[in-house]
Amino acid sequence: MKALSILAFVLTAFASLSAQAEYPDRAITVIVPFPPGGASDMTARLLTKKLAERVSQSVVVDNRGGANGSIGAAALKQAKPDGYTFLVGSIGVFGINPALFKDLRYNPLEDFDLLSVAVRTPNVLVANPGFPANTVAELVEYLKKNPDKVTFASSGTGSSDHLTAALFLQKTGTTGIHVPYKGGGPAISDLISGHANVSFQNLGAIAQHVKSGKLKALGVTSAARAPALPDVPTMTEAGVKDLEVYSWQAAAAPKGLPADVRQKLEAELIASATAPDIKAQFEAVGFEVVASNGEEFAKFLTGEIARWRNVIEVGKISAE
Repeated sequence: MKALSILAFVLTAFASLSAQAEYPDRAITVIVPFPPGGASDMTARLLTKKLAERVSQSVVVDNRGGANGSIGAAALKQAKPDGYTFLVGSIGVFGINPALFKDLRYNPLEDFDLLSVAVRTPNVLVANPGFPANTVAELVEYLKKNPDKVTFASSGTGSSDHLTAALFLQKTGTTGIHVPYKGGGPAISDLISGHANVSFQNLGAIAQHVKSGKLKALGVTSAARAPALPDVPTMTEAGVKDLEVYSWQAAAAPKGLPADVRQKLEAELIASATAPDIKAQFEAVGFEVVASNGEEFAKFLTGEIARWRNVIEVGKISAE
């Protein structure tokens, strides 16, 4: 009997090790904390397409929109930390919500295993073609002569484009009127029609409108000029320093993944983002592939939360 017990123990231990080594051995669920069609959804679907191929398992996207992405993020916090559930979300979910909401039901630095910042894209300061200013310097001068007269359209309160505009006004010592919309699409439509004056919008969302002449671009928030708009100066070149801003998409899992599972999931996500065919598709819509590891993500996120908390406090911005 003793020999049988020892044999049973050895077989159980071996089975456990085999199960771990075979991760993943069933379908994986990816929470997207926004409705289908947005940047987070697109990022998740491109990543999971390649991830499914690499791990030979189904990867299912679960859209759980609402409350600036906090509903989906709170669901991730409650998920089992076994590698079969992770989330792909935006700068808002990870870097802005913790600074914007006082009663947030999750803390990304404490409740998540951060895996990778997958992609990023700069914002572009765009204006209606009929707006008087044609450069950043002319806009600053116009704002100073017309305080609280220029409308800054955004995709919503607390969005990357809203806070980039707030940071711009703080850096230039000017004031304007924030006009939040329910998404970037309506904001861009009102810019084109002339119902709004200016906005900081994601490169991929406005590049075609700039090239067609429906909008004019004054500056880009990247460190270097964007290949899609090579004639548009960076904000630094245009005279506004410390306004390097990117809207980014990243992946995280519930806190407490087994070390080997975390290592594999992180590695597979990085490999998926950097695969030539996926990288090309990201670049085609204005994204730059970052593919950082979890340690790099944690360090970066700590700085992002502190940065946007300061912008929110100085601007006295609150969630609506």
